[in-house]
Amino acid sequence: MTKLKSKSSAKKRFKRTASGVWLRPYAGKRHNMRCRSQKRIREARGMTAVHATDAGRMAIYLPYA
Repeated sequence: MTKLKSKSSAKKRFKRTASGVWLRPYAGKRHNMRCRSQKRIREARGMTAVHATDAGRMAIYLPYA
């Protein structure tokens, strides 16, 4: 059987932890940051877990992760 292709965009955006949890970057950090509070900007740093209902879809995008 041939190898499955991974979505190139998903490779750049998502990663899987050792315990199997999918991580994604916080949304809404690209522009219009001046109207957001410093607390909100600070809390949006780093990564957060993908919701459980969307985690099943990640196996299609990244089959070898």
